[in-house]
Amino acid sequence: MAAAKNVSDETKNEAIKVAKATQKPGQTKEQTKLIAAGIEKGIAEYKKQHKNKARDRDKARKQDIKAKAKTAKTTESEISEVASKPHLLPWGLLVISWIGFICFSLMK
Repeated sequence: MAAAKNVSDETKNEAIKVAKATQKPGQTKEQTKLIAAGIEKGIAEYKKQHKNKARDRDKARKQDIKAKAKTAKTTESEISEVASKPHLLPWGLLVISWIGFICFSLMK
């Protein structure tokens, strides 16, 4: 009976409508009420499952957003690290070329 208290009036009315629509000739009111209760329970279970699936989808979506934001921050920090590091190779090549030029000009 605790589950019946949590079910909305709209669900109860919908279950009664479905039970009456599928009612067979000679079926008693009590049988119809039992069928309506079963339908009501099924509708409540469906709504509960639907709500859980929606909640899980929302959690997954939020985790994706957080992961993308974290990846974006990591990428930005890596780019700034690369940009801030001094590039020794070009300077080294420049120094070596000047030394070679000076040596070449002194040999003449």
